[in-house]
Amino acid sequence: MNPPRTDARRRHDPQTRGFASDNYAGAHPEVMAALALANGGHQVAYGEDDYTEHLQQIVRSHFGGSAQAFPVFNGTGANVVALQALTDRWGAVICAESAHINVDECGAPERVGGLKLLTVPTPHGKLTPELIDREAYGWDDEHRAMPQVVSITQNTELGTVYTPEEIRAICDHAHERGMKVHLDGARIANAAASLDVPMRAFTNAVGVDVLSYGGTKNGMLFGEAVIVLDPDTARHMKHLRKLSMQLASKMRFVSVQLEAMLAKDLWLRNARHANAMARRLAEAVETVDGVEIVHPVQANAVFARLPHDVSERLQKRFRFYFWDEQAGEVRWMCSFDTQEEDVDAFVAALREEMGR
Repeated sequence: MNPPRTDARRRHDPQTRGFASDNYAGAHPEVMAALALANGGHQVAYGEDDYTEHLQQIVRSHFGGSAQAFPVFNGTGANVVALQALTDRWGAVICAESAHINVDECGAPERVGGLKLLTVPTPHGKLTPELIDREAYGWDDEHRAMPQVVSITQNTELGTVYTPEEIRAICDHAHERGMKVHLDGARIANAAASLDVPMRAFTNAVGVDVLSYGGTKNGMLFGEAVIVLDPDTARHMKHLRKLSMQLASKMRFVSVQLEAMLAKDLWLRNARHANAMARRLAEAVETVDGVEIVHPVQANAVFARLPHDVSERLQKRFRFYFWDEQAGEVRWMCSFDTQEEDVDAFVAALREEMGR
């Protein structure tokens, strides 16, 4: 049989890497190999396949014997499905002002999920019990959306990491007030690598109820998962996932990627490498006069402040984004495939532009 004809061709330089987002990176070769392994033949659709069934065992090895994974297409979908599962129609979610669910999801939690976000300004993106209490009130007031969930991001949108003790304090505080805790784990692997602890140490072990598990930023081609840590907190996940248009018909191709990441240590290897590249970048940048690092570098992100014109010139040589353009703040992200020579070349270009 002749091979199938295709007009597909490579349309980019695979040696080009920047610092805009870990979403820019391709898929890890081990993930691509797993996808090929899962291809061919027929498997039952909509999650009744062998790969999704096996994934449950792997997830329980990381997050406890009662954990259950619900693969979805993307991170926004994971967050919206998870938060819907934890709220009534009149419910509200307390989150950091900088939270992804508030800033970068086009209002999906509110417009699609039908819930209210109660945001709090935070230092370096991290909530505390005291900050939560700014919005944790009025449960019996029919004129106010009822606070039912606290949502935190690990690691945070500003690149900082909660310790297990900090998350335990948040969970205890929320539970005492009758609220549940959702963890947006878009970069959960980077947090675990930074803390050098298992992911369970800051999730099920400290009281998190439901988490959004992120794989795309850590080397998957597509797909994330909602992981329910306590089945009693979210009994209708299957229906909510379908209602929210996050049920994949060929789910085996999401599940096998999660398996490739979690069955051994690929998730951790990738995260450790990305974090190490961010540390290398931060250490080099700190020696450049006129550049200020504005948040602690604890995972795979570096936030810096520098002259606006320098950033604009540098962007013509390397891709990255302004975080707060008015304040001159930028974000530089490292990925599982960032190389030492990428960092060194970027810092050399930064020095050159600062010297102009």
